Amino acid sequence: MSNRHMSSHHVSGRTRPRAAATRRRPLAAALVIALMLPGLAFAQTAKEAELEARVAELEKMVRQLVSQQQSSAITAAPPTVSASAPAPTPAVADGKAIQATTIMPSAAPGTAFSFGGFIKLDAMATDTSDGRIADGSAGRLFYVPSTIPVGDDSAEGGDAYTDVHAQFSRFWLAADHVTDGGDKVKAYIEADMYGGGSNSLLGNETSTNTYGVSLRHAYVSWNNWLAGQTWSNFQDTAALPDSVDFVGPTDGVVFVRQAQLRYTNGPWSFSLENPQTTVTPYLSGGPRFNSGDNIAPDATARWITKGDWGHFTVAGLLRQFKAGDETASGGALSASGKFNLGANDDIRYAINGGRGIGRYLAFGMGTDVVQDVDGELEALDGYGGYVAWRHVLNPKLRGNLMYSAAHFDNDVGLMGQGVTERAHSLRANLIYSPFSKLDIGAELSFGQRFLEDDREGDLSRLHTTVKYSF
Repeated sequence: MSNRHMSSHHVSGRTRPRAAATRRRPLAAALVIALMLPGLAFAQTAKEAELEARVAELEKMVRQLVSQQQSSAITAAPPTVSASAPAPTPAVADGKAIQATTIMPSAAPGTAFSFGGFIKLDAMATDTSDGRIADGSAGRLFYVPSTIPVGDDSAEGGDAYTDVHAQFSRFWLAADHVTDGGDKVKAYIEADMYGGGSNSLLGNETSTNTYGVSLRHAYVSWNNWLAGQTWSNFQDTAALPDSVDFVGPTDGVVFVRQAQLRYTNGPWSFSLENPQTTVTPYLSGGPRFNSGDNIAPDATARWITKGDWGHFTVAGLLRQFKAGDETASGGALSASGKFNLGANDDIRYAINGGRGIGRYLAFGMGTDVVQDVDGELEALDGYGGYVAWRHVLNPKLRGNLMYSAAHFDNDVGLMGQGVTERAHSLRANLIYSPFSKLDIGAELSFGQRFLEDDREGDLSRLHTTVKYSF
């Protein structure tokens, strides 16, 4: 997705009052003033007598404060805070409380809390050549190549249709902690509103446009280890183009978020991730389906190199496919990166391909496997990629031009002629930022989907957005 990049506000996870330091403040202030005043008196000889009197008075105050501090240190025990009691209330200069407790009273002492997100309004007008994308479909909210309607040559397209929504607005929360031993621990959770409505009345566009909160990321990291749901290690989010659309050049993009266990050390990272198999039945004997029968997790490995010039990375993926008692295996490779062309331009790109890459590429435009007449599984070959050029016209205006494509080598003897063979898209945008964190963008895109029997459908779209990050 473009999924990409926001600011944080940090608040301490504990409040630790220090009474001794508080008692020293009057003493320190008095000493500073006492040291400064003799110099001032020397420079202003006309007031020498008056200043000498003030110095004498201050010296008296210092002796009194020293005496009080020594007495307090002997008789007063240091303040203690019960482990189960809330921390003392923080206060501002006028004595009014900021909040009753710390923002994370149950967290480990010293934990830093941060939060952020953005508000995003999307409005788009879409024209498709062979009928309309079904209302409520993901393809009405962002570019999904598999949802482009495809008919025969005599099919007539209808009028353009408009969709407006704010479902991709999101927020995130994080807690960061460094232990006494130097271990770095982080907890992160992120959600958006792309979760569908809670019922037929509230979840549609008739009345309230209410949508459910949808989990995007939820993980904990400990030094080099990460456990939880986040982007697949097979996906290079840093190479995604600067698009108005949710993802942009979807046809050639690897895009998967899922639960995983990941280890990172320097330029290398390895992961075991949630397995899932997408299946096309023999000769379309029914709709495609997902199978969760897998035993072995998806395994990935990635190597990356970075510099002022940008970054380049290569990733590998090994998979097991399983539906019922039948199994198959496959693997894929991905090479991607970003190359800076001076201060105002960069090129972003990716090339992805392999056997059984189906659900990882183009939002699952193709499937991982197909069943033969006996129910045995055959992994399908697929490949795709994109290239995008980003140009900054001035500090407030930038533009992007991008092309993407994907192709699947379907076995028509097992799948029939009605499956998607390929898709591609071209898009251009301008994004204006009148001030930091506010983006106002417009994007023109054109996409096509082709079936194995040579039927094709076209999509043209004007997509506008207003996005404020915080």
